[in-house]
Amino acid sequence: MTLYEAKKDGRYTIEGLSVEPSITRRLQALGLNDGTRIQVLNRKRKGALIIKVRGTRLALGRHISSHIEIQEESGEEA
Repeated sequence: MTLYEAKKDGRYTIEGLSVEPSITRRLQALGLNDGTRIQVLNRKRKGALIIKVRGTRLALGRHISSHIEIQEESGEEA
């Protein structure tokens, strides 16, 4: 499943990034690494997602979110 397919208020674990190397490095610098737990806070009309990762809110566009593999989890807040 990709992050783009994630549901609002869902909690997930990142399984992998498959975007361009420069974008991958930037996302990793922001804390989006394999095994990182995230929460989807909001979905915008044009495909953008607002996520919470390690206490920080990030906005990701459709192009990026559709190339981040995730796995659904249940448990405490991200």
